Amino acid sequence: MSDSSNTIGAARRPFIARITTTAVFTALAVILMFLEIPLPLMPPFLKFDFSEIPVLVATFALGPVYGIIIELLKNLIHLPWTGTMAIGEMSNFITGSIFVGTAGLIYAKKRTRKGAVAAMLIATLALAVIAVPVNAFINLPLYASVLGMSMESILGWTQTVNPAIDSELKLLLLGFVPFNLFKGLVVSLITFFVYKPISKIINRTYEKTRD
Repeated sequence: MSDSSNTIGAARRPFIARITTTAVFTALAVILMFLEIPLPLMPPFLKFDFSEIPVLVATFALGPVYGIIIELLKNLIHLPWTGTMAIGEMSNFITGSIFVGTAGLIYAKKRTRKGAVAAMLIATLALAVIAVPVNAFINLPLYASVLGMSMESILGWTQTVNPAIDSELKLLLLGFVPFNLFKGLVVSLITFFVYKPISKIINRTYEKTRD
């Protein structure tokens, strides 16, 4: 009976470690998500925050699936404070999942500092590229239908900070692409500098959460 209980306890420990780590990094991400910063020349409805940093670190420690789960939880918790009828949270979940999912898949194949750098750079490019059709065919049409904002009004709003953006194509190429490149690079740069101090924690968490 004692041996059986010990076996069950040992089997549950990785699961408990995953849940605990997920909860901690979700809480950090939620807090950082409230610290939004508008960027110069970027569309006013795009706000930069640092919430992807804990999500990315958790992804390196637990894997891409848990990174995407944290993205989902972060945005669900933020919903009561939405100012966009949940469109912003949905967009954040999609783009964040592209970023951490790509980085997590690549890092899982090479769990080194160089592997982390390659993972973050490729993830940043993937985010910038894939976000274009996501915004063109999902987010912008939703802003138009749910919030009643025509493309003309979105462009007019954007031109108050960047007069060069006078068409939907320019909004995508001069607004969303540089925004996501900036976001991915800043998150990656900060994660790069904290990687070495916390790499032991990441690897220890990775080992603890393996079944």
